[in-house]
Amino acid sequence: MKVVVRESTMVRPAEEEETQAKRLWLSSLDLMAPNFHAQQVYFYRPNGAPNFFDTRVMKDALSKALVAFYPLGGRLERGEDGRIEIDCRGQGALFVDAESDGVIDDFGDFAPGLEYLKLVPTVDYSLGIESFPLLISQVTHFRCGGVSLVVAFHYYVVDGTSAMHFTNAWSDIARGLDIANPPFMDRTLLRAQDPPQPVFKHVEYHQDQTMNSLRQVPIDEPKTVCTMFKLTRNQLNMLRATSKEDGNTIRYSTFEIVAGHVWKCVCKSRWLCEDVGTKVYVVTNGRARLRPQLPPGYFGNVNFTTTAIATAGEIQSQPIGYAASKIHDALVTMNSDYLKSALDYLEQHLDQKPIVSYEYANIRIVSWGRLGIHDADFGWGPPVFVGPLRIRLEGMCFVLPSPINDGGLSIIIRLEVEQMKLFSNLLYAINMLESSL
Repeated sequence: MKVVVRESTMVRPAEEEETQAKRLWLSSLDLMAPNFHAQQVYFYRPNGAPNFFDTRVMKDALSKALVAFYPLGGRLERGEDGRIEIDCRGQGALFVDAESDGVIDDFGDFAPGLEYLKLVPTVDYSLGIESFPLLISQVTHFRCGGVSLVVAFHYYVVDGTSAMHFTNAWSDIARGLDIANPPFMDRTLLRAQDPPQPVFKHVEYHQDQTMNSLRQVPIDEPKTVCTMFKLTRNQLNMLRATSKEDGNTIRYSTFEIVAGHVWKCVCKSRWLCEDVGTKVYVVTNGRARLRPQLPPGYFGNVNFTTTAIATAGEIQSQPIGYAASKIHDALVTMNSDYLKSALDYLEQHLDQKPIVSYEYANIRIVSWGRLGIHDADFGWGPPVFVGPLRIRLEGMCFVLPSPINDGGLSIIIRLEVEQMKLFSNLLYAINMLESSL
């Protein structure tokens, strides 16, 4: 597939927000995020309109959206104290218009692959934090008439909730609507105590020391693959029924059950020794957990990490309800006191950002179920697919809602090639859970 850039434009805010800060302070949650862009891809089928994803409409709406969401038009810089902040002088967001000789169907089931990387510009991070836009978007027009829209946000600026907040507001403006939920920009609400005084150990942020020797089967230079799996409403109901075995009376959420099922399947797929410790890291939105609650529209990072811990033997030998219970219990501990302690802990360790890896024994699960990812209608209909452009790390898993609201969901995960074959069989052994798992 060939992609040719027709135009690249640095889109500046249509006007300066009267109340905007010239420099925006960043919290410890912001600064502990990865120092690169998170990329979401949207695919849209043609609707017959002659101005389908017209570049002028998209850029004009983007310029207007950047007035309220002004940090996205800024640049990173270091303040006088050396702390990274956002310089909000309206330098602009990059918008790219491109065309391709391919068609949307070339992307199959939309599982992330190398072809996706052609749908967004490459950022040269070696030039320093001041050099790149914090928001990058590219519309690619395909031969079939459809388009892809990739929106890339620097991780320091937004989490998933704020990213979708902006994209959906951008789409509303393109349709002639006002911003339904204005963003709230003051991140000092998440400022740590001075001095920081964490009261919990926060193992979720400790460097993991797992090694290749934890597996029963040695792997030589493993290659990884990213695959998408779909679970229907009926399959989810069967999983839910299984979680009630052994007299369990706790009603677990669909996410907890699915995450428990994935955790169990991954442990078995990796051939982990029974006594090996295994963790599942769950990205957890703190907006509804903090007290007092953050204002509606808080724009920034409020994602904390929940960690459920067990041995591989426990997860593999017990019913799915056991894994779901470990995740449920870990999420229950994520109250306001714990989250405020985490802010203090992270503030103490800003210069000790851990090397992230989920190989060997651990996984990280991100749910987009409540983000409104299919609400981005720019005037030509909703997307037929929304998902991550790229999953970089082995052991990373995304849970996505169905675009047709049929009660199903999709799981995208990156594992080693040989592990993925077994994982697929285990994931879909839902009708034989008692005998197969």
